[in-house]
Amino acid sequence: MNKEGMQMALEEAVWQGYGRGDGSVGIRNKVLVVYTVECAHFVAEQIVRQSGDSETELIGFSGCTDNQYAVRLLLALVRHPNVGAVLAVGLGCEYTQPQRLAEAAQQSGRPARWFFIQDMGGTAASIAHGVDCVRWLRAQLQDTPRIPMRLRDLVVGAECGGSDYTSGLAGNVAVGRFYDVLTAQGGTAVFEEIVEAVGLRGLLAERAANEQARQEITRTYDKAMAYCQSVRQYSISPGNFMGGLSTIEEKSMGAVVKSGTAPIQGVIKVGQRPSHGGLWLLDTTPDPHWMQFGITNPNDNEGLMALAAAGCHVTILVTGRGNVVGSAVAPVIKVTGNSRTFHRLQDDMDFDAGPVLTGAETPAALGLRLADTVLAVAGGRPTRAEVLGHREYCIPYKYQDKTAGAIPRCEQER
Repeated sequence: MNKEGMQMALEEAVWQGYGRGDGSVGIRNKVLVVYTVECAHFVAEQIVRQSGDSETELIGFSGCTDNQYAVRLLLALVRHPNVGAVLAVGLGCEYTQPQRLAEAAQQSGRPARWFFIQDMGGTAASIAHGVDCVRWLRAQLQDTPRIPMRLRDLVVGAECGGSDYTSGLAGNVAVGRFYDVLTAQGGTAVFEEIVEAVGLRGLLAERAANEQARQEITRTYDKAMAYCQSVRQYSISPGNFMGGLSTIEEKSMGAVVKSGTAPIQGVIKVGQRPSHGGLWLLDTTPDPHWMQFGITNPNDNEGLMALAAAGCHVTILVTGRGNVVGSAVAPVIKVTGNSRTFHRLQDDMDFDAGPVLTGAETPAALGLRLADTVLAVAGGRPTRAEVLGHREYCIPYKYQDKTAGAIPRCEQER
């Protein structure tokens, strides 16, 4: 099929999503089991395992003390479009309350249950009760209304992990070209990793859709650079050097390519959703706090969960050297620009962007082919991570102000 034919096919593609009581539409119909403290982790994990249902997934927060960042993230995830029902499991002593999560899910039109292990009488009784709850919740989802979806209805997130020299030349190029197609159709694209935009402040600011967006972008960039300096940590690793990248600046130039060329509508914080279609920057960097809560990017799954909390139906992980992870809640499409990596990890990788490096495929055709892959996954085709059972997640302690591009209090008082 030629370029024009592929473009038309994408515009006309329709599949059936899952309607939610709050008006959102998902591409999966999951029961989400959430533990609210590490002490409840084992019980919740056993509930998921013994339910025997691949669409019942586990997430959780290990912390016992209060952290509003984690609470916001959990509240966003229990109301994610791909989540149809929620079971929240707590021990009974923690600050993060399972009842609050269940009530938030119910208020969004999703069936939900919750309980404390201490009230149930311990491990065995809690697991048995939890399995019964999951079965009840799954039964409630049998009549979930099916709603037609198109490309314009999708929210897609992207990040990098295990980058090499091909990431900026091919893998991220594929995502950037796809993002241009997605946003042109009225869809929503989200990219993060502002700590991988070192030296590109002016370039990002020039792409702001308006003055407010420009201020949000520049303040978010300045905050990220200051935080990296304060913790003496930038987003570059030995694996990046082994893959042919020499500096964080070089890595950054390749990383930003995945945002495409569309105007940046603004900045959202973790747990927030874009207010309308277009391209958005997700800020995952901690804000200034006396406890120095959080590391900029502790691992790839932290970033994937942050993208899911932004309402992304599906996420894309660009990895030159290769990665095997998936994610709870939102399916992960793993893209590599390194054809050797694609063939070496063929059971784990979803998309080979390497042909663009040999001239066998144009960047435009590459973006359309990735769009076709995204639509197939949105329509129900499992990703390689889903087939293998990868459902990783990471919800850390972190401090982050709710206001995008906010001026830190210390600067306001000067």
